[in-house]
Amino acid sequence: MKVLDQQEEEFSARQGEVLDAVLSLLVEGREALTMSAVARRASCSKETLYKWFGDRDGLLTATVRWQASKVRAGNWDRQKLDASSLEESLRAFWANWLGVIASRTSIALNRVAVSHAATAKSNLGAIVLANGRFAIGERLKPLLEAGREAGLLEFDDAEEAFRTYFGLVGRDLQIRLLLGDGVELTEAERTREAARATKQFFALHGARASQP
Repeated sequence: MKVLDQQEEEFSARQGEVLDAVLSLLVEGREALTMSAVARRASCSKETLYKWFGDRDGLLTATVRWQASKVRAGNWDRQKLDASSLEESLRAFWANWLGVIASRTSIALNRVAVSHAATAKSNLGAIVLANGRFAIGERLKPLLEAGREAGLLEFDDAEEAFRTYFGLVGRDLQIRLLLGDGVELTEAERTREAARATKQFFALHGARASQP
């Protein structure tokens, strides 16, 4: 059975433009993220925003999901999964994640979420967790479980395995980005970092016969 990328295609092209406008406002940080500000930037009415996304939290939730959807698990065949295709899919997923998480939009979104969580200004912190980190975990765990079913990986709990992998890839990157370190990863560096983390993950959880 071929498993396709779990990226949601729930947003129209026009809605995507609106969500990109939200991200632009977050990156600039020059004005409060209100429905009026988004309507002006996206050249649409507030009524349209309320119709599409509900309230402000609904708009923020859609924005986080839109950004998180850029991290893709790719296409893989459960019945034909071998060590090579598993490694390739995992490396591609994490290289993609590194590119998204290091983008100006993700950094701005995470910074705003942290500040809101600290002041209880909104539910953005919980929204980012649910539709960002947790959703990405749910996107990758089926591939990890397929690797286990194929006898390529060994672990008891998929969530724990994902968290281990997440730490191997991310290391201190996110905190450095949030604190303004200005880390910039080229495509080659992202690929190399993903390959390093994958090798380490297989050393921890790879079945003996599938060690790369």
